[in-house]
Amino acid sequence: MITDARALETTYLPQDLEHRDGQISQLAAALEPITNGIGGEHSLIFGPSGSGKTTLAKYVVRKLRQESFGVRRAYWNCMSGSSKTEVLHGLAQDSGIGNHLSRDGTAASTFIETFRETDDHIVAILDEVDVLEDETLLLGLGDLPNVTIVGITIDEDDFFANYQLNGRVKSRFSSAETLRLRKYAHQELVDILLARIDAGLRPGVITMDVVEYIADIAAGDAREAIKHLEKATKRVMRDDRSQIRHDDVNAIHSAARTDLRQDHIDTLGTHKRLLYDIVADAGRIGVTDLHATYEERAGDPKPNRTRRRYLSTLVDKYGLLEATGTGRGKNYSIPDL
Repeated sequence: MITDARALETTYLPQDLEHRDGQISQLAAALEPITNGIGGEHSLIFGPSGSGKTTLAKYVVRKLRQESFGVRRAYWNCMSGSSKTEVLHGLAQDSGIGNHLSRDGTAASTFIETFRETDDHIVAILDEVDVLEDETLLLGLGDLPNVTIVGITIDEDDFFANYQLNGRVKSRFSSAETLRLRKYAHQELVDILLARIDAGLRPGVITMDVVEYIADIAAGDAREAIKHLEKATKRVMRDDRSQIRHDDVNAIHSAARTDLRQDHIDTLGTHKRLLYDIVADAGRIGVTDLHATYEERAGDPKPNRTRRRYLSTLVDKYGLLEATGTGRGKNYSIPDL
């Protein structure tokens, strides 16, 4: 039934990227100077969840590496750690440049110098870049002649507003190459699903009307569509059947949503996860009690401003928390799926 299970995973990087030709060309052009031994243009990718921002960045950088010598990809999701040292350590690990450097006890300047001293060009992909705690990281990396930054986040206005960017950072990234992605249309999602099916399943496993049904449910979100396909396939295999039906999709709908939520939870760094866990344990908690409990449990609590940014991201972008009320009357809870 399955010919390549990887093609059914949301993290799979396909050989061809459906319905993003214009954006592929735009980002490739921004990075093209790297092939001539000079820095590319720093770029920002904006778009809703499931619109393929991360996949686009990784896809274009993969093609660049296939066509050029001396190019390294360095990827980090800032939700997994947003301090300067956490981000730099993550980039060093993914690029393979700083494997000998530990996260704890290594100064940020040491990571920066390690990047500077390499002969290779580094394309640093910073996912969820809006939650970075220290904007000077963008300057430190962006000033290196052999580093090109690709920043990824959902909302363009929110990115610049949240940072309260100083003059140099705002100037640098206001003029960055900007890619704006929209949700996928229904037929585009169908095409994405068909490409995954061709890559991962034997012919005849799923009919077109079921593919259309999954695309309807996903409502423009490619990650959700692919997760439904994966879960439905696993259900059919457990039942020792050979074809995915509508009732299989209905049966796994809640589990697919739960899996997607858990995927987001699993990416959270220590402090963001602690805030989430406090709310989850309480069921519903007021903002004052939330901060008090956080300060009791955290070994080295983040400042209030940073916490508020974390909570805003967990509510508005990931949908992991729900907020009601305002000011000291604000309450947090776990939303229903």
